[in-house]
Amino acid sequence: MRNQVAFRSRIDQHMFEVILERSSDNIVITDGQGYILSASANFYRIYGIPFQEVIGRRVDELEKADVLKPSVTLEVIAQRREVQVMQTTTAGLHVMAMGFPVFDEEGELARVVSFSRDLTDFNLLQQEFEALQKSRAQELASETEENTPHLVYRSKVLSEVVRLIRRISASDLSVLFLGESGVGKTELARFAHEQSQRRDGPFIDINCAAIPESIFESEIFGYEAGAFSGADRKGKEGVLEAARGGTLFLDEVGELPAQLQTKLLKVLQDGEYRKLGSTKTYKADFRLMCATNRDLMKMVDDGQFRLDLYFRINGFPVYVPALRERRSDIVVLVHSFINELNQQYNDTKYISDAALSDLQHREWLGNVRELKNTLERWYVIAPGQCIEVADTSERRRYSATTSSGAVTDAKSAITDEQSNGMLPELTHMPGEGLKTLLEHYEKRIIEDALSQCKSSYELAEKLKISQPSVIRRLQKYGLTTRV
Repeated sequence: MRNQVAFRSRIDQHMFEVILERSSDNIVITDGQGYILSASANFYRIYGIPFQEVIGRRVDELEKADVLKPSVTLEVIAQRREVQVMQTTTAGLHVMAMGFPVFDEEGELARVVSFSRDLTDFNLLQQEFEALQKSRAQELASETEENTPHLVYRSKVLSEVVRLIRRISASDLSVLFLGESGVGKTELARFAHEQSQRRDGPFIDINCAAIPESIFESEIFGYEAGAFSGADRKGKEGVLEAARGGTLFLDEVGELPAQLQTKLLKVLQDGEYRKLGSTKTYKADFRLMCATNRDLMKMVDDGQFRLDLYFRINGFPVYVPALRERRSDIVVLVHSFINELNQQYNDTKYISDAALSDLQHREWLGNVRELKNTLERWYVIAPGQCIEVADTSERRRYSATTSSGAVTDAKSAITDEQSNGMLPELTHMPGEGLKTLLEHYEKRIIEDALSQCKSSYELAEKLKISQPSVIRRLQKYGLTTRV
């Protein structure tokens, strides 16, 4: 029995020596007063002194000599608990030291075991990794299928769109870009202009939903001096004149007032127009491109859009797929946006793999525009060089621009259950008007319904409005469904 105990003791001692010799971490063992009992052979590599020379010495001596500074062992003795400290050695190494107390049966501190790890190599590896990330980001930012100014893409579906645009570049055929809001219809229209024979002429971009109906005609056709009360004495050039020799791009063409639809149709048919207050005829010389996120044929059926105008502007329809239908574009878009932001803010930030993966798996109801806004928000609040995923709840605090019909749909969204005291209480803030309060009210209703619905179709059913109306309001308030 005594021989077995002695044998086990020798085995344990041998195992202990192997651990000290082979451990990648430096190990130091002291008694309860801080006298060093054992140390690893790699003590010299980290602290610059052979381990044999420190056996039997107190750690406070080594701390005073700047060898172990600060001493994790002394901190453990003082605090009687596990401690972690960072050390910088005389050799300039960055060391993480962890100390652990060992108590005897009477609760007295018997031993302190400390582990020291050189982080210098780790920091260098991390810097190399960050450099590789940034390099890869720059490669991806410039990685597109072809050299296409204003466009960043990788997907086959958008490559096909670009190919079709190039095929019709030599003609003056009108082009109608179809697709959800924020997919990049304006960028594709600008690209189509730059590929056309009118590339040296102007590209005039007009958002039909942004111009008040009362001044729409004067903005489109221009006017002569004194044409109406309040008119500029020198008259004004309209967008038809400004687009001479180039391209006129009418975004959100479905919002054109009925009266303007008729007059635009006449310009397209006759190839000429008159300014307000003038009898002089001007020749129309532009290529027309339009874009819409609405179903124009349904608008035709509903009497909201002229059929003959529809056929005039729909010379060559181009459907631009939603971002969720071309997820391979997200990576190159993200890195392209980061490059733009780095130039804007004079910085060198990059995005983490986790954040990039998060962006790739979102629904993006607002498409490229929502992606860009989200990324810029993460960029701005990132505390360091690496852009990480921001709190997803932050997205609900950001709302987009207002749209018509919000008050009507807000009223229709109130169900009987909500009318019975279920609606959230709103606090009036100084300076807020009725419209702002109603928008806050509508947003809170939608947020509450979102917590109970998975898709936009369920949400539409719950709120008793159409699914397209739901999509518009989700985009307006920066909200997303769970699927």
